[in-house]
Amino acid sequence: MKREHITYPTPQLMADAVANRMLLLVNDMLCEPDRERVDVALTGGTDGTAILQAIAGSSLLPIVDWSRVHFWWGDERFVPADSNERNAVGAYDALLSQLLEKGLALPTQIHQMPADSRSPEQIAKAGDAENEMLVNRAAEQYQQELVRELGENPKLDLALFGIGPDGHFASLFPDYPQVLIDGEHSLTAGVTNSPKLPPLRVTLTVPMITRSDYVWICGSRSKKAEAIGLTWHEHDNPHLPASFADAVKQVLWITDIDGGKNC
Repeated sequence: MKREHITYPTPQLMADAVANRMLLLVNDMLCEPDRERVDVALTGGTDGTAILQAIAGSSLLPIVDWSRVHFWWGDERFVPADSNERNAVGAYDALLSQLLEKGLALPTQIHQMPADSRSPEQIAKAGDAENEMLVNRAAEQYQQELVRELGENPKLDLALFGIGPDGHFASLFPDYPQVLIDGEHSLTAGVTNSPKLPPLRVTLTVPMITRSDYVWICGSRSKKAEAIGLTWHEHDNPHLPASFADAVKQVLWITDIDGGKNC
């Protein structure tokens, strides 16, 4: 799909705009004939958390039938379930706990990526082979859940992603082998040596991401401007993983003025 780019004056206005845009889109999809549910992949980081907080505070929150919305993640840190480094922990704090407490959604609609169940002592003693085995097993379990919930060829309706100053998105990092996974049935991958801590992660792959109907890349602030500008002008460049972002219906880049000044 041809990329679209929208710019807002400040990071907060960007977060508010993405939140309201998402609420309207999800509501529109839920109104389609024979539509049973909508599946959305969330993202973490500063921008991702701000977007979820804006959704929680939006006056449009009540228009969505949350009982028919399922939540997924584009990537996750393979750390203990209660770690503040987990994207899911931030998402619960920002939005999901509110939906659950108000009875708007059920826990079964929230599809977290597996967490590291080892003790701190076991994690400290673990070698590379054990870490690789466990993180790959976690990726396989998440792929199985995608297939179980969404069918043999699962797809997401909307996938939100941030972009890093190095051009990564999800946990697909520059020149890492996971970026070039292209098998149509390879939907998730484990990462053992992430250049950004923590080192163990689970991520959706490009084949899974690009079958989404809508993919939105969200980035704000000047520290990301160079990466956003370079990536915007590239396609399928492993040095800039977010250049692989594609979708069935819409690829939308949403930035503030500082983040998008080089597009």
